[in-house]
Amino acid sequence: MVDYKTLGLVNTREMFKRAIDGGYAIPAFNFNNMEQLQAIIKASSDLKSPVILQVSKGARNYANQTLLRYMAEGAVAYAKELGCNHPEIALHLDHGDSFELCKSCVDLGFSSVMIDGSALPYDENVALTKKVVEYAHQHDVTVEGELGVLAGVEDEVASEVSHYTKPEEVIDFTTKTGVDSLAISIGTSHGAYKFKPEQCTRDPKTGRLVPPPLAFDVLDEIMKKLPGFPIVLHGSSSVPQEYVDIINQYGGKLPDAVGIPEEQLRKASKSAVCKINIDSDSRLAFTAAIRKTLAEKPAEFDPRKYCGPARDLMEEMYKHKIIDVLGSDNKLGQLD
Repeated sequence: MVDYKTLGLVNTREMFKRAIDGGYAIPAFNFNNMEQLQAIIKASSDLKSPVILQVSKGARNYANQTLLRYMAEGAVAYAKELGCNHPEIALHLDHGDSFELCKSCVDLGFSSVMIDGSALPYDENVALTKKVVEYAHQHDVTVEGELGVLAGVEDEVASEVSHYTKPEEVIDFTTKTGVDSLAISIGTSHGAYKFKPEQCTRDPKTGRLVPPPLAFDVLDEIMKKLPGFPIVLHGSSSVPQEYVDIINQYGGKLPDAVGIPEEQLRKASKSAVCKINIDSDSRLAFTAAIRKTLAEKPAEFDPRKYCGPARDLMEEMYKHKIIDVLGSDNKLGQLD
């Protein structure tokens, strides 16, 4: 059993409370490798932002669970080395699909876990989520549950269609399960293709797809029923078109990739939405930089020479999200 506090990590309880009170959102960035982790910690430390390091089931298998524990511990030490004396870093399991997986993460030093039973019948979702909460809370680990289903594909998480969260279920679900935060579905989705072309309009000047708005009426109803309760948005990458253009320019094929407009995420950040998940934007920045470097320098074979620019572009993107979208800069509990 590894206590996350010995690794220097924190759970999400206090950071969420401050975010709701302050009208901003905590960045939840997924990572799979060292360069992503370096970029996340550099961006959040430079800007004095709390941050959630998210690891999916697939990323955990890819990186190795033991290495992940030491990477998280190293992330805290790196933040302090960068001059962030009191970093607030949570290590979070994204889309846990079983009690056994969540328990394993708690036992290995994760400070927060998500149990995603949203595809199950309602009563089964409640029972599974409650079981995870009961175990995690014994170790002061926070738990995120989910109601509603997001469309799209990301790692092992896939659904053809989305189902908005039913506001009438949220009080019963949170009361019965004891979850610390709730992921909802209001129109965001996983992956780089968040909407089909037929769901969008096209900008007559640029020809780019313009996605439909998020269902803020559903969010408003949920907030009325759960005042002050931490709400989470998954699938919230904006799919920056400059990254898509670079990828396509240098041999990639991402036709009609489209994400969530940042102005809608800014609006959500000022509400009870206190955690916003971003994964695909990091993947796009990483891929764009690597494709460009290798196309311009075809003789290059040193990974540092193409992973380095990828890391720099991801750091730039993370800083933009923290300052201009989420508003979490200079929001640490202790800024000295």
